[in-house]
Amino acid sequence: MKRCIAMALSLCILLFGCADNSSGDSQKADRRVTVEGTGFRVDGKELWFNGANTPWNNWNDFGGTYDPQFWEEHFAQLHEKGINATRVWISCNGEVGIKIKEDGSVTGVKDKMWEDLDSFFAIAEKHQVYIMATLMSFDHCKDSNSKHQRWRTMLQSEELSQTYVDNYVIPFVKRYDSNDYLFSVDLCNEPDWIVENAECGQLPWQDLSRFFAQCAAGVHRNSDVLVTVGMGMVKYNSDNYSGNCVSDEVLKGFAGEDAYLDYYSPHFYEWQVSNWGNAFEKTPKAFGMPDDRPVVLGECPAVGLQKAGKDLTQCTESAYNNGWQGVFPWTSNGVDDCGGFQEVSPSAEHMYQKIPDLIFPAGKG
Repeated sequence: MKRCIAMALSLCILLFGCADNSSGDSQKADRRVTVEGTGFRVDGKELWFNGANTPWNNWNDFGGTYDPQFWEEHFAQLHEKGINATRVWISCNGEVGIKIKEDGSVTGVKDKMWEDLDSFFAIAEKHQVYIMATLMSFDHCKDSNSKHQRWRTMLQSEELSQTYVDNYVIPFVKRYDSNDYLFSVDLCNEPDWIVENAECGQLPWQDLSRFFAQCAAGVHRNSDVLVTVGMGMVKYNSDNYSGNCVSDEVLKGFAGEDAYLDYYSPHFYEWQVSNWGNAFEKTPKAFGMPDDRPVVLGECPAVGLQKAGKDLTQCTESAYNNGWQGVFPWTSNGVDDCGGFQEVSPSAEHMYQKIPDLIFPAGKG
């Protein structure tokens, strides 16, 4: 990978005294998240994601009304409570930041969006908050979005999808690959609804799976950043139900050996219990997930399971005991009625007290 080549060159420069390598590259490299079997590692040490969702402060922050003070203050709060990661929507519905033409071709990213993201990732690194960067959402395809037809057209064309990969996905991961706190990209928030909901176009899974394959291959060929898809339901992420629409077999069939997800990140809410059971009280395998890579709960309610009388602390500890490799409650900043910092922080503090070395294996700082 290009990271290994860069590190080798830096070492040569240092050995021959041609440059001062005091900028901390080796320390930064130690904080890169990798996958080993069904777990995550940092510098060879086990990592567990005591996570959150901070999807947006202002809808479409990046390239829009980005407020660095909010992220600075909030990430300091997260770090203090022992939260080591959060999931953030880089583009909420595609109406700002990304340049997409009427024919569905993506031509690039606006300078303002890059400037905002440069600031954002510097803040994440400063506060040791790993970022699962969600690059798009089903919201891009909703009728209420002024550019919804452009996004639907892009998704349904292999050629147009490649313009998205070449002019948005690859530049994004290459720009921030040297920042270890971009640990992952989430290619799309809950694509299930693009398939199921009329207001999102009801596009076929074949188009979405092919699109994810192109994106995953682009990421893996150009960075060390991990890849996932935040599926809304286990239903489409498991061979036990409607088929795993993002399996290795499916994705590699579209775009070759580099098209795969490094880990799975299904979402789980209480309404799903009657269909597939309580994810917190099951192992990922018993819940229906493949067991050949790490699996985290990419979203779950910060208020816990209210009908079952289980708060987030109880749910999170149960998930940890059942082998889930991280829990990312929705949300840390209270964007809706699923809970906020008041609910997330006690659970986070509890887990940090329980397993501090797994949450900050490289040191909390």
